[in-house]
Amino acid sequence: CPQSGYTVAVMNVGAPAAGMNAAVRATVRIGLIHGHRMLAVHDGFEGLAFGMVEEIGWNAVGSWTGLGGSKLGTKRTLPKKYFEEISANISKFGIHALIIVGGFEAFTGGLELVEGRARFEELCIPLCIVPATVSNNVPGSDFSIGADTALNTITTTCDLIKQSAAGTKRRVFIIETMGGFCGYLATMAGLAAGADAAYIFEEPFSSRDLQANVDHLTEKMKTTVKRGLVLRNERCNENYTTDFIYNLYSEEGKGVFDCRKNVLGHMQQGGSPTPFDRNFGTKMGAKAVAWITGKIRECSRHGRIFANTADSACLLGMRKRSLVFQPIAELRQQTDFEHRIPKEQWWLRLRPILKILAKYNIELDTSETAHLEHLTRKVLVPEATL
Repeated sequence: CPQSGYTVAVMNVGAPAAGMNAAVRATVRIGLIHGHRMLAVHDGFEGLAFGMVEEIGWNAVGSWTGLGGSKLGTKRTLPKKYFEEISANISKFGIHALIIVGGFEAFTGGLELVEGRARFEELCIPLCIVPATVSNNVPGSDFSIGADTALNTITTTCDLIKQSAAGTKRRVFIIETMGGFCGYLATMAGLAAGADAAYIFEEPFSSRDLQANVDHLTEKMKTTVKRGLVLRNERCNENYTTDFIYNLYSEEGKGVFDCRKNVLGHMQQGGSPTPFDRNFGTKMGAKAVAWITGKIRECSRHGRIFANTADSACLLGMRKRSLVFQPIAELRQQTDFEHRIPKEQWWLRLRPILKILAKYNIELDTSETAHLEHLTRKVLVPEATL
């Protein structure tokens, strides 16, 4: 390939997520096809500060598609305290653009880099963030790389756990999922595994709600129903802990059913990525490089790169089946930083279905005006060209 004379660095930030490696592989290979010199940064922003940077070639990322975790190494450290070192290394390694594949820290870290542009000229380079986290809590994207794999793990585990209640025993399982404050995993796994309740932070619940759930389940258990499944997001409520809910169900269900609890833990971050996450990561990686190449040309003046506009630091997100680039500065307003979640989340509209399938007597409004519009009305979106 004809050399472009530009150097693009790729890194992982945040917690590991299945599909990160597929995204890095696509980024490196498409970057090389575009004629760029590609650099791999190990261990996130810390690695960029301490110079853990090396050139990465075509063969170095071979067979990365099916690998879980993060081959580059990833850390949650934010860049603010390392601005001097990071700026020095951007100069030292001649980095012209940066692609960050990561979770919420990649987003907040990107915002910090943009803020640092006023003080450090070296940070005035095009920047692209590709959301990759099991929690699916990055603003600007309906999906993040790794969430599908985690969801598969949880659903499969719920299926396995439910089987242990087969036979004559009536049993209820309380299962705790990951996701921080974001209830995506608990809600979607609940929908997929047929849960009786899914407790999440976004939908506050009181002791009366818990009591109603227990009563409802107890009534169901008195019929032919043999097992119950209750999911709880890890940070849905600091007082109604998994132990509390387990104790409540155990006490109230005496004589009708017995109770078991399970905290799934870090198995949700591991495993090899599902085909969806592999392909999603590959598409996002390829798209990010194409955008970066255009931005480098746009921001190039006499062989030097200077990017300090809002649209030179973007997050690539999936919105209603289209892949779109959004300036990260604009996404700030859409974010609840205290709880590390977007202010609006599309999947919350699916929660009424969860209740109906658990045999609660509630009305489901699927009219055109209802919240479920994205399910009932198919809007034709021009397919994003890769």
